[in-house]
Amino acid sequence: MATFSCGRSPALVKAAAPCAASKFPPAAPSRDACRHRYLGDGSLLVTGAPLQVKAPQRSSGRKAVIVRAAAGVATESGLQAPHGGKLVDLMLPEAEKARAAAACSKTMELSDRNACDVELLVVGAFSPLEGFMNEDEYNSVVETMHTTDGVVFGLPIVLDTVDEDTAVGDKILLQYQGADLAIMTVESKWTPNKPLECLKCYGTSQLEHPAVQMVSMERGKYYIGGKIQGLTLPKRVFPCATPREVRATLPEGKDVVAFQCRNPIHRAHYELFTRALGADNVGKGAVCLVHPTCGPTQDDDIPGIVRYHTYEVLKTETNNPALRWAYLPYSMHMAGPREAIQHMMIRKNYGCTHFIIGRDMAGSKSTVTGEDFYGAYEAQDFAAEHASELGMKTVPSLNIAYTEEKGYVTADVAEKEGLHTVKLSGTQFRKMLRAGEDIPEWFAFKSVVKVLREEMANLS
Repeated sequence: MATFSCGRSPALVKAAAPCAASKFPPAAPSRDACRHRYLGDGSLLVTGAPLQVKAPQRSSGRKAVIVRAAAGVATESGLQAPHGGKLVDLMLPEAEKARAAAACSKTMELSDRNACDVELLVVGAFSPLEGFMNEDEYNSVVETMHTTDGVVFGLPIVLDTVDEDTAVGDKILLQYQGADLAIMTVESKWTPNKPLECLKCYGTSQLEHPAVQMVSMERGKYYIGGKIQGLTLPKRVFPCATPREVRATLPEGKDVVAFQCRNPIHRAHYELFTRALGADNVGKGAVCLVHPTCGPTQDDDIPGIVRYHTYEVLKTETNNPALRWAYLPYSMHMAGPREAIQHMMIRKNYGCTHFIIGRDMAGSKSTVTGEDFYGAYEAQDFAAEHASELGMKTVPSLNIAYTEEKGYVTADVAEKEGLHTVKLSGTQFRKMLRAGEDIPEWFAFKSVVKVLREEMANLS
């Protein structure tokens, strides 16, 4: 059975800052610099009137014309419209699965990361994609952050291989830990320009960035693209609801605010996403989808089942009718601004109209210096610039502080009124947890602390 955790994959234990010779400084750039940095020379981002831009020439000679028009939050049948207008479902009917699998000429064992991508393709979380990107689609997304049809897409979705014999036309049975997940029909195979991919998507090609390490050291020599047909989903130690299943729990005609995390939720987090429902651009009667990202477990992470249990007991303890809870089988790139776009796009497919953008969203630190790679508000600015095109709205993460006099308030209120703030770092919290010391209730929920203590006792 596959074990998943709401955290980074082993390759993403740390993130990266550029070295002194890097093209991009760690400080947040201006808006114009940010456009150039993450979209590349072939793309121009503007606000206001629609603009038509031609993408660079592809190797096949094809040109993509991208039309970008301002768009509001569209709804379909009372719920948010899927990205690209259609919620994809690639799972084959049960009666067709055996025959389709028998027609495969090759098998491929998927990595943890690729298994996540296959699942998200099959259930429609990557809508409107119907498979792994072909070369022209990959080039377009890398260079312009748009598909060849002009649909905004944060990061390319690719399948890698080292197999020299894989060829266009092959039908490959994609397997993962003993299960047949999907069938892929190979439509293209190419040797990608990995340094260019990293430079465009992550802002650097330096190995200090963990996603650059992943692309250059984990992925194989070739990328293959083609349509996917689903057979089954990975078996997990906790359930990951599909976009259709999540949408069935959402109120029609109401705003849905997404909150994503990869750690146990403490009081400050709870205050943050519940207060987001009262933001100026969020309508009355809105709900919040608490949607932790789930990726391969790394050695020093809290196991996925434990995190799941902390969320489940917190759901019971708070019993808040304005909250929905689900889990996303996604493996983080820690790609900062462009990954923020990816998260918003995915949550749109799950029915969300708004997305909470935290400070240093999907940020990362250098594996050499430990310095932040992206500016603290770089992802917020970048997401805000693309929100209308995505058909989403952003809700900036509030800076919440706990005070002796008034409990949790925003930091500006605490400063204005001269309130006494109380702080407890994550490092201090973990030290107190290990030592068996009492954890202040203003910092963490009792139910969550209980689960974490029980897990530590089981490990000792």
